Amino acid sequence: MRGRQLRRAAICLLAVVAAVPVTACASGQESVGRPAAAREDGQRADPDAERRAAEKAALDAYSGYLAASRTASGRSDPRAPELARYLADPLLSRVQLSIRDAKEHGAMRTGTVKSDPTVTAVSLDAKPATVEIQDCLDTTGYRLVYAKDKRVVPGSGGGKHLSTATATRYPDGRWLINYGATHRDQPC
Repeated sequence: MRGRQLRRAAICLLAVVAAVPVTACASGQESVGRPAAAREDGQRADPDAERRAAEKAALDAYSGYLAASRTASGRSDPRAPELARYLADPLLSRVQLSIRDAKEHGAMRTGTVKSDPTVTAVSLDAKPATVEIQDCLDTTGYRLVYAKDKRVVPGSGGGKHLSTATATRYPDGRWLINYGATHRDQPC
């Protein structure tokens, strides 16, 4: 009888331990858990502060995406780890494919991109939360060139065009850019 009670107590203890949320050690933007602004009753402590934090995190992810993409394109490295730090699919796969295609054709990107993004919409109540970004990208100094002799690839000229992107908050708390488009028919 006593053995059966001990077994039952052990099973209950295991069930309680399994139900306790497990947290992982991480640093920086990669921390796991609920947003700090959330309260136990589900209400946001300061909606304006949460919105500003989301806008900042999304804009940081966007500028990180542009820098990582520029670096990976300059090295012709579609597997550059910094891409996954700021991008998620489907955009991550599109950027990697673009870099790989250029590399296979003996080309690479050089130069700089000028950017001045603005947040156009914040949806923190959406599942998952998203931030919409609009930018006038100036790629006049960003060229696709042949890797061997640095000649500009014909038809690859830059310009100033409207660009849009979506940053999404993932379950681990990171904001990643998962959608992006350049609207070449909309100069700015």
